Amino acid sequence: MSAVSTETDAELIAQAVRELARRTRFPVAFGGLIEDGEVSVTSIVGNRTHALEGLRVRPERGLGGRALTEQRPRMTSDYRTSQQITHDYDGFVLGEGLRTLLAIPIVVSGRSRGVLYAGAWEQSPVGGVTTAPAMSVADAVSTELRIRDEVGRRLQSMTPTLGFSPSHREELRESFAELRSISASVTDEDLRARLSDLERRLLVIAGDAVPTTTGPIPRVHLSPRETDVLACAALGATNAEIGAQLGLREGTVKAYLGTAMSKLDASTRHAAVARARRMGLLP
Repeated sequence: MSAVSTETDAELIAQAVRELARRTRFPVAFGGLIEDGEVSVTSIVGNRTHALEGLRVRPERGLGGRALTEQRPRMTSDYRTSQQITHDYDGFVLGEGLRTLLAIPIVVSGRSRGVLYAGAWEQSPVGGVTTAPAMSVADAVSTELRIRDEVGRRLQSMTPTLGFSPSHREELRESFAELRSISASVTDEDLRARLSDLERRLLVIAGDAVPTTTGPIPRVHLSPRETDVLACAALGATNAEIGAQLGLREGTVKAYLGTAMSKLDASTRHAAVARARRMGLLP
C-alpha cells in the first residue's frame, strides 16, 4: 500500500466485496489480495457459516488460483462436481454450502494481485451479464492499486525533508498532472474523492519543499477543469496536447485557461502557472 493512501488494502477489498454483492446479486461475496504468495481472504459478506474464514488460495489451485494464473474470470455452476479445477479448498467452499462460484482476478500492470469471489448456495447460470459488473468492480480495485503504486513509487524517490532537486520537482509536477488526467476520466465518486485526497497530499509535500511566501496570499478558487488544464500547461503542453490528454476540444481548453488566467490575474499562461504555484494550487 502506498504511504499516501487514505485507506488500508483490507478496507479497499471490504468495500469492493460489498459492491460485488450489490451489483451481481449473488448472496455471498468474498476476496483478498496476495500476501506472501497466496491470496488471503480478508473480507466476506452474506455467509451463513464461518467456513470461509482463514481461506488462503495459492496460484493454480482451486477456482481462484486458476483465475489468478490465467488472469481472467473463472466460474462454475456446480463446484462440487467440477473437473476443471483442483479441489484443495473444498472444506471452505463446500463447508459454506456454495454450489455456484465466480472468481475474478485483480490484475495490476500485468500482475495478478488478488481475487474477488461471488457465490450462491444453489446452481445458477453464470454468463456475461453476471461477469460484466463483477469485472467492473475488480477493475476499479486494480485502478486504485495502480494509482497507489505509482504515487508511492514517485514519492519514495523524493526526500521532502531535504528539499527537491529540479528533476524531482519536475517529476512531482508530472505526477500531479497525470493524476489530474486519471481523475478526470473516473466516474466513481468514492474513487474520485480518494484521488482528490492524493492530489492534496502532493500539494502539501510540494509546499513543504519550498520557502514560505511572505505576505498575505489572495484566495483563489479554480474549478477542477481549470486545475486540470493549468496542470498540463505547467508541463509545457499546447492547447491541442492538453485537449488530447483530457478529452476536451482545443477551444474548450483555451476557454478554461482563459478563466484560470482571469482568476489568477495573469496575462499569460506562464504567469498563471507561477501564481498558482505560489498560492499552493499547483506543485
